[in-house]
Amino acid sequence: MTQATIRLTMTQALVRWLTRQFTEIEGHHVPLFAGVFGIFGHGNVTCLSEALEAVKDQLPTWRGQNEQSMALAAIGFAKAKRRRQIMIATSSIGPGALNMMTAAGTAHSNRLPVLLLSGDTFTNRLPDPVLQQVEHFGNPAITVNDAFKAVTRYWDRITHPAQILGSLPQATATMLDPADCGPAFIALPQDTQEVAFNYPEVFFEPRVWRIPRPRPDRRKVAEAAALLRTAKKPILISGGGVRYSQAEDAVARFAEARGIPIVETVAGKGGVTHYHPAHAGPIGIIGSTSANTLAAEADVVLAIGTRLQDFTTGSWTAFAPEARFISINAARFDAMKHRALAVVGDALETVTELDAALGDWRADAAHMARAQALFREWDALLHKYQAPTNAPVPTYAQVVQVVNQAAGEKDTLITAAGGLPGEVAKGWRVKTPNSFDLEFGFSCMGYEIAAAWGHALAGTGPGALSGTPLVMVGDGSYMMMNSDIYSTVLTGHKIIVVVCDNGGFAVIDRLQKFKGVPGFNNLFTNCRVQHADHPLHVDFARHAEAMGAYARRCDSLSDLAAALEWAKGNDRTTVLSIVTDANAWVPGDADWDLGVPEVSARATVRKARAEQEEIRSKQRVGV
Repeated sequence: MTQATIRLTMTQALVRWLTRQFTEIEGHHVPLFAGVFGIFGHGNVTCLSEALEAVKDQLPTWRGQNEQSMALAAIGFAKAKRRRQIMIATSSIGPGALNMMTAAGTAHSNRLPVLLLSGDTFTNRLPDPVLQQVEHFGNPAITVNDAFKAVTRYWDRITHPAQILGSLPQATATMLDPADCGPAFIALPQDTQEVAFNYPEVFFEPRVWRIPRPRPDRRKVAEAAALLRTAKKPILISGGGVRYSQAEDAVARFAEARGIPIVETVAGKGGVTHYHPAHAGPIGIIGSTSANTLAAEADVVLAIGTRLQDFTTGSWTAFAPEARFISINAARFDAMKHRALAVVGDALETVTELDAALGDWRADAAHMARAQALFREWDALLHKYQAPTNAPVPTYAQVVQVVNQAAGEKDTLITAAGGLPGEVAKGWRVKTPNSFDLEFGFSCMGYEIAAAWGHALAGTGPGALSGTPLVMVGDGSYMMMNSDIYSTVLTGHKIIVVVCDNGGFAVIDRLQKFKGVPGFNNLFTNCRVQHADHPLHVDFARHAEAMGAYARRCDSLSDLAAALEWAKGNDRTTVLSIVTDANAWVPGDADWDLGVPEVSARATVRKARAEQEEIRSKQRVGV
């Protein structure tokens, strides 16, 4: 019997296949690929755009302003959907493609799905070199798209139209795999895009994808239970994998029932609310005194859904040398880190099985009582640093508190690199689970506003919080990437942006000086400017207004509070700016291993080097 076929160009077939893929969220079937962020140009405007235009009501295309920010918006969307739906970003060849590299690295580091489709040169090479082609003299098969191999989980180049029959399902399976999740990149050579092929009709049958939940090895669960029963002062590190597994409630119940304090990573913050009885605060370099004290005392550390990066572990100085680790992770690579007892499996399923294996064991009630007392002390310290004062310039901590108080139960806070991550990781009191997005796995400046656009797009449908994305961004990150303010105005996706203007890259200036180097090239006051006595100042409110947003400059905390209420009532994106102190920070940090010059003529650097050697002497040795 002859198989039924349909004749389509490669890009027509690709787009048709994308529209036939579905996923399940809270019992509802929804499109797996929710839309496309696109900037059309040389390499994707003639064939791919033709195919996308034909399905624009099924698979909406949203025009971005920068390829990097489009892909960052797709990442924000994936976070908001907890990896259950995927956005696509498409670019032209050459610079358009390479603009997405930073976003690909962000998605790869954070284990987040995004499908990147980029134009490519001609496979036949007849018109070479084409516009925007970077030639490699010793290997003509290489194009700039090969650079994505370093920052994607799945990479392919379609050199024959039949290849998408295998490539698209494999790319999708990778993006939905809890262990391998990350960005997928597919290069689309221009001459392959135009070629027609008789595709089997069965290829386009609707498919519902369900994210797998791999169960752990029973023996490993038994070993983990046996080790945990020996614990006198256990802690539970809750990572981003807890949220992506939708295991927040199970982990919270487990911790409370077993008397194990929960400390959170940057990606895991928001799995429980701030005042949950088992919550003991954020851990690590931008952590709390409560969590870091508990980490130093812990004899058994149960790490769930975390890759244990240096900001979580204090560069592996935050724990006692004899502390034992149990690591529950869907990815074997992450579970095995640092001599941990690796329990490879889905967080929800594994915690459920571990709970059953523990029987009636529970940690000494005094341990949880101490954790709660430490957390109350930490919360009081936050209140002290966040309370208004008569100082002429407010601190980050005070601004965070004002925004936090204004936030609705369903509003999501979004921020990334700079000084704000430390201040919000410590000082943002989460009101509703999964209403917090701090991108610090890659510390990507410029993520904030673009990601908020993605969150706004994700704010409807099953599982959505449906609140307003609240962006907190420093002036440095704002200057790096702000054009999606216009995107949100253009598309009608409202966000609220609070710009903290501290005169440059303040937290890096702080680190530079802390390690003995005089302030240099970070703040406007210590970089090379035309008129040193009159550094240029950006009027962020007027800048945002020029892109169609509402905006207001705030001169005090009370101004900011009033402006936030005004912004909440507006019908479009609103940007608020406020000058903030470049030198005031909430304490609580753990140690951090950094490269400091081994020799220097500066006494301040030599002192910093000695302190760094002391930090390294406390590191746990492992792999």
